[in-house]
Amino acid sequence: MILKTLVLNLIELSPSPVPTGVNTEGLANFLRAFFAPLFLVVVSVVALFFLFTREITRFVQFLILAVAIGVIFYVPNIIEVTAKAIAGALGIK
Repeated sequence: MILKTLVLNLIELSPSPVPTGVNTEGLANFLRAFFAPLFLVVVSVVALFFLFTREITRFVQFLILAVAIGVIFYVPNIIEVTAKAIAGALGIK
């Protein structure tokens, strides 16, 4: 009985294994927080350039592309949801 208690206490006191991989928890949120404002600045500057040069068709094309890329930045898990939807449409489980 004493030996059993002693062994259980030693097991509890043994150090837990150190994780060997890189901790990527929160990496996507960090990248969104870092690149999203930069993306907005670049989009604004290019949009103003197209408006001042009166290239309306290029402005509209750029705006559609910027909105599509912006959805990737601002909507969480959009890539996973899209991949699952495409796989489901193709019949892959």
